[in-house]
Amino acid sequence: MKHKLVSGICLTALLGWGATLLVVAQNTTATASKPVLRVDDSAVSKDPSAVVTSYADVLEAVQPAVVSVYSTKIISSRVVDDPIAQLFGGGPGRSRERKEEGLGSGVIVTKDGYIITNNHVVEGADELSVLLPDDREYKATLIGSDPKTDIAVIKIEAENLPVVTLTDSDKLRVGDVVFAVGNPLGVGQTVTMGIVSAKGRNKLGLLENVGGYEDFIQTDAAINMGNSGGALVDAKGRLIGINSAIVSTTKGNIGIGFAIPVNLAASIMHSLIETGTVARGYLGVTSETVTAEFVESLNLPKATKGVAITDITPNGPAAKAGLQRTDVIFGVDERSVSSLEDLRLIIAQSIPGSKVNLHLIRDGKKLSVEVTLGNLAERSNELLAGVEAGPLDAETRRRLGLDSRVTGLVITNVTDDSPYAGYLVPNIVIVEINRTAVLDVVSAKTLFREGRNLLLVYYRGQYRYLTVRVN
Repeated sequence: MKHKLVSGICLTALLGWGATLLVVAQNTTATASKPVLRVDDSAVSKDPSAVVTSYADVLEAVQPAVVSVYSTKIISSRVVDDPIAQLFGGGPGRSRERKEEGLGSGVIVTKDGYIITNNHVVEGADELSVLLPDDREYKATLIGSDPKTDIAVIKIEAENLPVVTLTDSDKLRVGDVVFAVGNPLGVGQTVTMGIVSAKGRNKLGLLENVGGYEDFIQTDAAINMGNSGGALVDAKGRLIGINSAIVSTTKGNIGIGFAIPVNLAASIMHSLIETGTVARGYLGVTSETVTAEFVESLNLPKATKGVAITDITPNGPAAKAGLQRTDVIFGVDERSVSSLEDLRLIIAQSIPGSKVNLHLIRDGKKLSVEVTLGNLAERSNELLAGVEAGPLDAETRRRLGLDSRVTGLVITNVTDDSPYAGYLVPNIVIVEINRTAVLDVVSAKTLFREGRNLLLVYYRGQYRYLTVRVN
């Protein structure tokens, strides 16, 4: 069982339920009709009924729609029959399979069986099943998943199912009463109570291995293993988040839990159901959070917050809109931007092809620039998360002083938030990946494997080996 002690995703507990609860999950990218959701977007604090002495009636309407998600992985291993050969790591051996079982939670959001859960609950599963609180059990199909937000959508074939009501998570306030509903440690459905401790937690590093997008709601409502994928609801019983992670020094809850805002989860869900993929907006800039030194060097007001553009992708959306280096972006449409994480999340949540107004400071003056966003999925030059590479053309060879004997791909850009920023930098030429020559970005991607990867690179006149871990 994987577990990250100090910080990380609250991974599913591996429990010993029998195979009768498990069914085969199938990946599908088939286009589906837009799901019909029930939405109430009014602020909870505006409703006098939110002040009550018991939340039993509210929670009774929610509990039937929060389910247990059982998963299993088939793990194959080689068994060496000859004990002498085993000492030396040899022998033909034989194959043995075992089942690795896990438990998480999920939330039914449509009457015909669409369920939101966490990617880490279903990731790599060969079999899935769903158990409702009334003991009805269904086979589950994986519709799609998005590791970058830790959201997954599964479906069961049923009708007239109980559903939760979604609300606008942007209207949450610190101090709002919330409830976490799920199946922690397999003890059965459990409800815990707390408040919203903080909003917009985006520097936790919980999804850094996949170059993910963090925007967590922090809560002290108890979340433990098995709660992952369950519901975080407000005092009116409306879904405001999907429970996902904890920070702990004890492997259990210490009052620091995190949920994915339902606005983000719902947008990912719609994209997965309707297109089978996740489409994200693309701006085409390299940027960094404004520092005090930067503000002083450009004679900006001391209170200036935002993101400074340090480079612009040629022919990208930002370049076409006329953005410039040293432009400071402090807002996108009606949303403020105070950090690199803010800008990255807002752009990624925007629909490719949509127009956004960037509010920025240029040469000490405020102005707005309209940008038509590109599609992040169309960035075929992304070799690893946040690492872009391209072919060694004549101009690149001239600029780097490379002769014809150096072959491979040259790294053209590494974003500041890339998990590989500490290992890879622009102008490194990747010659081989795992002892196989690199030809183009598409084929190079297939050479990476989970875990340690050996790269032969050429940089500043020398060949050397680098080890890069891919998760």
